[in-house]
Amino acid sequence: MMLNSNSILFSILFSILFFFMVAFPGMGQVILDENQIPVDPKEYHNLSSPYNTTLTFFYNLRPDNYEPEAASKSLSLSSKEKAEAVKLTIKLKQIFDGKGIYVRLNEVPNEPNYLDSLKNNQARYFFDAKRLPSIYLEKKGREWKFSAFSVSQINELHQETYPFGTGKLLNLLPKLGNQVYFGLQFWQLAGILILILMLFVFHKVITFLVDRGLLHFLERFNYGETGEKYLLPLARITSIYFVVMLLSLFIRLLQLPIEVVSWITMLISAAKPFIITLVFYKIVGIVAVYFARLASKTDSTLDDQLVPLVRKTMKAFVLIVGTLYILKEGLEIDILPFLTGLSIGGLAFALAAQDTIKNFFGSIMIFIDKPFQVGDWITSGDVDGTVEEVGFRSTRVRTFRNSVTYIPNGKIADATIDNHGLRQYRRFYTTLTITYDTPPELVEAFVNGLREIVIAHPDTRKENFNIYFNNLSAYSLDVMFYVFFRVPDWAAELQARHELLIRILKLANELGVRFAFPTQTLHMETFPEKKSMVPEYAQDAAGYQLKLQEFMKTEFNKKDLD
Repeated sequence: MMLNSNSILFSILFSILFFFMVAFPGMGQVILDENQIPVDPKEYHNLSSPYNTTLTFFYNLRPDNYEPEAASKSLSLSSKEKAEAVKLTIKLKQIFDGKGIYVRLNEVPNEPNYLDSLKNNQARYFFDAKRLPSIYLEKKGREWKFSAFSVSQINELHQETYPFGTGKLLNLLPKLGNQVYFGLQFWQLAGILILILMLFVFHKVITFLVDRGLLHFLERFNYGETGEKYLLPLARITSIYFVVMLLSLFIRLLQLPIEVVSWITMLISAAKPFIITLVFYKIVGIVAVYFARLASKTDSTLDDQLVPLVRKTMKAFVLIVGTLYILKEGLEIDILPFLTGLSIGGLAFALAAQDTIKNFFGSIMIFIDKPFQVGDWITSGDVDGTVEEVGFRSTRVRTFRNSVTYIPNGKIADATIDNHGLRQYRRFYTTLTITYDTPPELVEAFVNGLREIVIAHPDTRKENFNIYFNNLSAYSLDVMFYVFFRVPDWAAELQARHELLIRILKLANELGVRFAFPTQTLHMETFPEKKSMVPEYAQDAAGYQLKLQEFMKTEFNKKDLD
């Protein structure tokens, strides 16, 4: 699939090249307006101004007007360099070609006494101060020539423009033939086809080495699945970068028209930082997967929420920096005014978005202090529910009404939070009310039975509970029932409560204990033919203890309570 995509890409590139070849046949390095070219040859054989020197150099190196000796007059040559004047002139022209320097003749000053106000008012003219800062025209006496310093840099710049000995191909390729087809010479067409074929082969080899070599290496260390899912896409993108580097290296050898070279150079310059940005974007995903695995090994669920936030932040940072890098290095756009405006706009934005910034730093404090984690039951003010998600701006809480509440993190950072999820034990407190006619011996037996129930239950805290007959209220005898459950969540707590209360009811029924409630009862004297409504109780404690033992033996010997 990757190879097919590149095939389409190369086809599009070839179509663009072909279009420019046909549209601009035989175009030289300098952009000339044919109407501005002087008819008198003396005009492009003198060095009286930057305009005339530029015209002399480039026009005399055009294929249809090839006079390198005349063009060499525009160079400031030492006595040693004069022997290689023509060679240096051709190399300088090839440097302009390879760098894709776009020279517009109508923009070159035609003033004999021109001064560069950006260079301390010196009598110099720079064609491209950024890409070719060492190549400039300089006035010596009454003539404008390429400076002696520029001439001394020609060999070094030529080797830099055509590295790894590729400069030798500049003389070999034209020997393939100079016949013109579709506005291009035969050797140029052959060079394009060879370049496309070479790119295909190179990419196929790189893809093979990545797919087979890297994957095989990772499988030996049991990382085959991880490598295929995360590392292979990264490696394939990296291989495309090498293809682009190869293209930028050999496209210069074809000596194509300046429009084509300039656009391709700009596209390649933008493609390099773009691919680098994609590589770092993929690396962020791999790092996020590693952090996610580390977070899965911890007990805290807040780490699981932190990983996506960090991933999004890092990806946004990579995209912002990558975009600026593409604009500056690829498209050669001055981003300093943009950054200056961004800093001023950032100050205004910060003043207008104080709450957003406060919420952002509030989220940072939540991740640092960890007052709660996802899944915890919290209470903060009017909010009572379970934490579902912690974001950069707000925290999402699912209430017990099944609604969702969003709390700004800035408020959470300043609020009091009751985290029920961090409880080691869950308290259960209630008051058991029994009727006033319950004998003290029965009350004692009932309280002892409650304690035995708590001790026998598997989810209660055995070392700290309080069950006492502790109050005489207006309508009942009150037994305090104060226990703790050792359970993980609210559902388990409700289940434990249910089990305790069921056993309490069974105990009360077995012992004959009646629960009181706020009512008024009118007791009538007993009639001979009617039995009294007041229950009859045994008068000795031994009877109640016997009943309690039978209850405990029957209730806690059941299989489901073992």
